[in-house]
Amino acid sequence: MSRTRELRHYMNRMAFDSFEPSRSLDELAGAGFTGVQFAGPANPHERKACLDRNLGITGSGRVNTPEEAAALAEQSSGEGYECVTVHAGWGMEDDREAHRLIEAILTASSRFRIPLYVETHRATIFQDIWRTVQFVHRFPELRFNGDFSHWYAGQEMVYGGFENKLLFIAPVLDRVRFVHGRIASPGCIQVAIDPAAAPEPSYVTHFRQLWTASFQGHQNSGEDCPMYFVPELLAPAIYYARTFHGVEESDRWQQSLFLKDIAAECFHRLQAPA
Repeated sequence: MSRTRELRHYMNRMAFDSFEPSRSLDELAGAGFTGVQFAGPANPHERKACLDRNLGITGSGRVNTPEEAAALAEQSSGEGYECVTVHAGWGMEDDREAHRLIEAILTASSRFRIPLYVETHRATIFQDIWRTVQFVHRFPELRFNGDFSHWYAGQEMVYGGFENKLLFIAPVLDRVRFVHGRIASPGCIQVAIDPAAAPEPSYVTHFRQLWTASFQGHQNSGEDCPMYFVPELLAPAIYYARTFHGVEESDRWQQSLFLKDIAAECFHRLQAPA
């Protein structure tokens, strides 16, 4: 299979390590995941545990200054990561500062031959849909991790018409090569979904559209790289998963499997003959 038509289902390790009850890497592999994303530098034992199970590894990091981009890329490449998702800046940088960060990230990615996918994340220079599209116009070589819950809730994408926003961010969606699997509602960044709900909530349908458009952009690009879908359902301790009377709203492991199934359905529909 061409890597342009390959969807890799990985699991975010920061989410995985906080599941209750806990799960093992063997269970992860048995559920059809083929890799993990580490939230920070992994020690050799952790990397070996994944590789012993034929699980691929990707990384993540933060770049606050141009000088930090090369260090992140060099370390990640040396440790065998396939790619890295990046929180770039704090979102308070002016355009000159933001452009320097972007240039450094792109240069480091090329120099150390490792994809650095900038995240559509709060508290980064890519937190705003308008500004991100302007960055793409100036730096079309940018490639993204679509962490769309931040935009969907934080920018209230349904206000003013979701379809209008979807069309506006098309240049970003065309450049997504990694997706953090999480579904938001217009007012909450991480909500539980019921796969049997009928009719399906509009926000679930909207995330299907976002993910499908990203997968389509990847396939249309012809680039020799896989697409990653990585559930990232984070814990109550960092104010993502909701709790009611001290109990989590849902089983985040089962929710991760639901998200994986939705992504696979969206992806495989694109493979079906017209």
